[in-house]
Amino acid sequence: MVNLRPEEISSVIKEQIKNYTAKLETTDVGTVIQVADGIARIHGLENAMQGELLEFPGEVYGMVMNLEEDNVGVVLLGDSRAVNEGDVVKTTGRVVEVPVGDALTGRVVNALGQPIDEKGPIDTDKYRPVERVAYGVIDRQAVDTPVQTGIKAIDSMVPIGRGQRELIIGDRQTGKTAIAVDMIINQKGQNMHCIYVAIGQKASTVAGIVKTLKEHDAMEYTTVVASTASELAPLQYIAPYAGCAIGEEWMERGEDVLIIYDDLSKHATAYRTLSLLLRRPPGREAYPGDVFYLHSRLLERASRLSKELGGGSLTAIPIIETQAGDVSAYIPTNVISITDGQIYLETEMFHAGFRPAINAGLSVSRVGGAAQIKAMKKIAGPIRTELAQYRELASFAQFGSELDDDTRERLAQGERIKEVLKQPQYQPLAVEKQIVIIYAVTRKYLLDVPVERIAEFEKGLYEFVETKYPEIYKAIRETGEINSETDVLIQKAITEFKNQF
Repeated sequence: MVNLRPEEISSVIKEQIKNYTAKLETTDVGTVIQVADGIARIHGLENAMQGELLEFPGEVYGMVMNLEEDNVGVVLLGDSRAVNEGDVVKTTGRVVEVPVGDALTGRVVNALGQPIDEKGPIDTDKYRPVERVAYGVIDRQAVDTPVQTGIKAIDSMVPIGRGQRELIIGDRQTGKTAIAVDMIINQKGQNMHCIYVAIGQKASTVAGIVKTLKEHDAMEYTTVVASTASELAPLQYIAPYAGCAIGEEWMERGEDVLIIYDDLSKHATAYRTLSLLLRRPPGREAYPGDVFYLHSRLLERASRLSKELGGGSLTAIPIIETQAGDVSAYIPTNVISITDGQIYLETEMFHAGFRPAINAGLSVSRVGGAAQIKAMKKIAGPIRTELAQYRELASFAQFGSELDDDTRERLAQGERIKEVLKQPQYQPLAVEKQIVIIYAVTRKYLLDVPVERIAEFEKGLYEFVETKYPEIYKAIRETGEINSETDVLIQKAITEFKNQF
């Protein structure tokens, strides 16, 4: 047995205590070893969690993105100039959270849920993590209640249901945001919370959208989450998840939410920037390998909950910008495969004055008629086929002069359907009005109305039915169907109006 002197024993114990406290400290305090481009590498945070919020000196926060053997990669959610090498960093034990609840209605907030509309602080004590796992199959129910967009071409051909994910895709300047804004305006009085998430847009553009929503009294039920082009990539990356978390609070209370992500192309770019700065290896087309997971874990959170969970819904409308109509590029194909259909906007149609420029051939809704009221389902069926026939015949008709009567009638009918589907911006239509004009065009009442006068005819018809046959609108609104009585009334109203037109 070795004889140890007491002072030796005490020095060994002291040494061990010293090492022990040093080890204790490294678990929740670390040191910045490198900082550049809004990315910091930190040594010593052994117990940091993925997505955890870290506190830097000078009230700057960061979010853990990379957990490596000897350091932690962090994206900074604030001014990186305030962070220097050698700074001490603390873990907070919380993941990134945003405030949620009714206090956010009518507000404009940034990606962290902080107000940027000069209306004072947001009065809520509820917070939710921006990232969470989506509900499973068992917790959901089938999508069968429509989201009325107020846009004839969408409600008749590519209907959107509550809890669905419908993509709006097209080149820049084809009216993608216009459709989204019209959708929000049309939710007035429909018991729908709306959230508009602006990712990487100019601040002036976002201000313009907020102004438009105010003018149409739509900010009363809308929250705008803005992460503009001048903000850091990490904030642009968090923005859609923050918007989704705000919406999930209402969904779980059994209410309906419509959320627009404008747009996910810029979101993917922001994430690519982060990934490259964090030294994650790029994969196909220079995007990181998990860019599909980036959008799938966001869009999968849109759902219609089962009755046991309150039956609330979150409907997601992501927007993707294509380059020269290339739908087969990497990000567009990813998002197309995650969503339940897409509304494809075509540049040629837009410049030809056909607005909204929705291409009926390439736009689909994989929920389909289940998300339409019975009246619309009954009358809107032939539109797609008649438009397809028109497109095919029109390309032949330009070469041939001798057309038989049947071909002539099909061309005339197609032209009138196209004309009826045109709609000015910021003028969404109630579904009962849409049904009346679609009834008129599909039952061929407009064949002898000149194409250039159809818009005038349409406007007059709405007013005529409103004053003389208001029971038509009332019946469709209340029952959602066209019964034999209403059918006769609609025919009578159209014929009467046509005679005096």
